[in-house]
Amino acid sequence: MDFDDYLATVPEHRKERFRKLLGLITSLYPNAKTSMKHGMPTFTNIDGWVAVANQKSYISLYTCSAEHLAEFKQRYPAVRTGKGCVNIRDRDDFPLRELASVISNAMEANISD
Repeated sequence: MDFDDYLATVPEHRKERFRKLLGLITSLYPNAKTSMKHGMPTFTNIDGWVAVANQKSYISLYTCSAEHLAEFKQRYPAVRTGKGCVNIRDRDDFPLRELASVISNAMEANISD
């Protein structure tokens, strides 16, 4: 499965948000290596990675550590987060610009798997 095949599985009502998030990542890190390494669109930089997944009722932005989310969690406590991910539910506001710091924190983390 490639990015286009994966995007085809995203429900229509969520595709615009999904595309915007992918676009944000590629605009911040145009030279990032792209893959489906984690079974979802994954972007790898020399120092770190992020991945984006379509879930049942939200989009997940995965990072390699909870510390990448700390500042975001303080600013947006209503947005659900996990150990190393942000889960943007369909009913949530879409804080796209604010996700840039989460992405940068993860992509410049000096952590790889």
